Amino acid sequence: MKTTKKGFTLIELIVVIAIIGVLAAILVPAMLGYVKKSKVSSANSAANTLQKAINTALVEIDEETEEAAKIKSMTGTSGANAAAGKVVTADGAISDSQYSDANTYKKIVNYMDKVYKYDFYAVCDGGVCVGVALRQPNAKYTGTCPGGVITVDNFESKSKTALSDLASQAATKGGWTSTDKT
Repeated sequence: MKTTKKGFTLIELIVVIAIIGVLAAILVPAMLGYVKKSKVSSANSAANTLQKAINTALVEIDEETEEAAKIKSMTGTSGANAAAGKVVTADGAISDSQYSDANTYKKIVNYMDKVYKYDFYAVCDGGVCVGVALRQPNAKYTGTCPGGVITVDNFESKSKTALSDLASQAATKGGWTSTDKT
């Protein structure tokens, strides 16, 4: 009686491994592009969330003091300090009023608890946040809202740009036309 051995020959295994290698060589670069796109999209989404949180905080400030329109910009630094932000008013002074740095920052944290993870700059006009730029410290991904300023193609060069410049670019891209730009 003749017995046949079951299994793959060495040549069949080599062919399968070669096919897998070719597919991996094609897919790995494509997958790296998706990772970059995902990180840029995530940063822009965080900026969008921050802009909404700032606008909600501005509504609260306006209800309390009716002076939200005087706020021209806000900055924040990462860390666990609730007073890690600065509010700049229309006259260019850093505020010491009821919409002080700590009070405003706490209001923002109420609507975006992860704001502590980011350094940010927000441009405000007429009691509305019109542009935001943010980044995590030591991270190369920066996000803006309105979006379109940071893309997969330019995120590396824009990561070295000042957040205030990026926020102004985002505000302008979103249709902000005030002559009193900060």
